[in-house]
Amino acid sequence: MSVEFSNVTKRFGDNTVLDHLDFSVKPGKHVTLIGPSGSGKTTILRMLMTLTEPDEGTITVDGERLFPASERQVRAVRRKIGMVFQQFNLFPNMSVLRNIAEAPVTVLGLSKDEAEARARELLELVGLADKCDARPSRLSGGQQQRVAIARALAMRPQVLLLDEVTSALDPELVAGVLDLLRDIARSTDITMLCVTHEMNFARDISDQVLMFDAGRIVESGSPEKIFNDPEQERTREFLGAVL
Repeated sequence: MSVEFSNVTKRFGDNTVLDHLDFSVKPGKHVTLIGPSGSGKTTILRMLMTLTEPDEGTITVDGERLFPASERQVRAVRRKIGMVFQQFNLFPNMSVLRNIAEAPVTVLGLSKDEAEARARELLELVGLADKCDARPSRLSGGQQQRVAIARALAMRPQVLLLDEVTSALDPELVAGVLDLLRDIARSTDITMLCVTHEMNFARDISDQVLMFDAGRIVESGSPEKIFNDPEQERTREFLGAVL
């Protein structure tokens, strides 16, 4: 499913977070957004989740407008998009199984049995088949993030948004979560937009890397080009600091 930002601007007070942004993502492609904190990357994902509205410009998903659009149009597009956040945002009073099965029942209209069967398949996929009845508080951070990924996939999204999904994890848990996401990227045709400071992960999964600074794309290219031979001094500075 395609994503397109056209002349999108977003301000918070006097701070312009996105400055006349233009970019597009083709169906099934994996695009990673890199750059310093505060450069507007997460705001892009929040707009696609309709958590934040642009001040100017248009956002189109699968040929349908997300902004500006009617409430009915927004709901229809939003059902095609899943997001995994930095913080796991699991419901503490629900079992792991119910955390995953709840939205497919209430939003997609699946039967409880169908949603739970799908949830069990996804828990198998993320390596937590034995944790169906556990509460999130009984899981490690890495396990909670795996549940959050399974919950996003349960909605059968055509676009998956990943927002610094390992930043809240202890270092020894990061590799397992990134390996899982690599497997998902390789084995599905889901369009992916990823914000990360894990540069090796970005190199592995991306078809395209966008370097952001001060609300603008300063450089765009393949992972090989961006990481091995960047053209812009700002890109070289950033990569020199984080690699």
